[in-house]
Amino acid sequence: MLAYYFTLGVRSLRRNPVLTALMVLTLAVGVAASMSSLTLLYVMSGDPIPQKSDRLFVPQLDNAPLQQPNPSDEPPAQLTYRDAMAFKASAPSVRETALIGISGALDSGRTDQAPTPEQGVAVHADFFEMFDVPFRSGGAWSESDDARGGNVAVISASLADRVFGEADAVGKSLRFEGRDYTVTGVIEKWEPLPKFYRLIGGNVFDFEDVFLPFNNAMANQMSSQGSVDCNVDGEVEPGYQGLMRSECTWIQYWVELADAGDREQFAAYLDDYVTEQKKLGRFQRPLNNRLYDVMGWLEEREIVGDDSRLQTWLAFGFLLVCLVNVIGLLLAKFTARSGEIGVRRALGAPRREVFKQYLIEAGVVGIVGGVLGIALTFGVLELMSRQSEAIGTMARVDWVMLATAFGLSLAASLLAGLLPTWRACQVRPAVQLKSQ
Repeated sequence: MLAYYFTLGVRSLRRNPVLTALMVLTLAVGVAASMSSLTLLYVMSGDPIPQKSDRLFVPQLDNAPLQQPNPSDEPPAQLTYRDAMAFKASAPSVRETALIGISGALDSGRTDQAPTPEQGVAVHADFFEMFDVPFRSGGAWSESDDARGGNVAVISASLADRVFGEADAVGKSLRFEGRDYTVTGVIEKWEPLPKFYRLIGGNVFDFEDVFLPFNNAMANQMSSQGSVDCNVDGEVEPGYQGLMRSECTWIQYWVELADAGDREQFAAYLDDYVTEQKKLGRFQRPLNNRLYDVMGWLEEREIVGDDSRLQTWLAFGFLLVCLVNVIGLLLAKFTARSGEIGVRRALGAPRREVFKQYLIEAGVVGIVGGVLGIALTFGVLELMSRQSEAIGTMARVDWVMLATAFGLSLAASLLAGLLPTWRACQVRPAVQLKSQ
């Protein structure tokens, strides 16, 4: 019987085509508006590395001076060079990496290509395995290159294709900031969203094309493309070496633990480290260490702001307005068929069967509206992508969002159809038959 009612619902779309088109379009517009906002929120609030997000941590130490103009309870988001190197040498972790942003002119050595400005990061070799970076060819540089800061590099697939064409870039040389680097690996397209590994001092939507050994960047005194916080007592020594010896925080740091349960052990290590450093006259303030996993780090950096959440709620408010309009249109459509309902009731159809028929008819409207709404969602995201490259990076609709859009449309149409269907069930057969 339900299949028969569904068939009747499909046929009913041809009745009052203008009214039906208005209902479908109204529902589709509401679904598209809400799903477009929800898609962006979903991407930015999702887990970018779910297989190990509970084992990757950002440590923070509070090395701010005891007396400062605007004291904060939050420790600096980054580490000093001294602390980062101490962690690299002794931290009880499986893998660890320091990270700074770098930039420079890249010369492919080809006469037909002029040098181009490129963005990159300086990291330790553990970076690639820590964050499950996929390689198209080659791999990370060796431990010896990592330790001595060799002139080696990992580059993105897009850069490799642009510079070397179809040829394999591994083993080839390119010139970056006036120095020759040998390519050890080419990264396949890798764009985790949110861009959790570098949330400070960089655009969270632009992905780097050049990866160099951290010690190489230090040896060549590459400028950090990011935040440098020198909220310290006294003057900072001039020059790059002065920055490295200072209490300025400018290095992002990540550690990977063997198990999420090792968090307490690492937190104890941080406390012990700061306690020892206090004996050397550092860390004047009370213990105030922090240790964030990936999702905690995203929340702490407020990647999904209140504005994004408000925009999503407003979009769903617009969907609610659309539902009110659909309810009115369904009432008009079902009221126009009061005579048909009266005849069915007079022939013995119980109210529950009338309720099923017309609720399924409302569901058919939701199915059609959902399909159109999904198409409109893709269109809206495409238009938004053309206006903003950042939004283009986020505008990814996966099967979860497709299912959500379709389910939302169907649920919305059924909800909108409850009142009109209930009203249709109240039709009194005797009154309708007398009026015919």
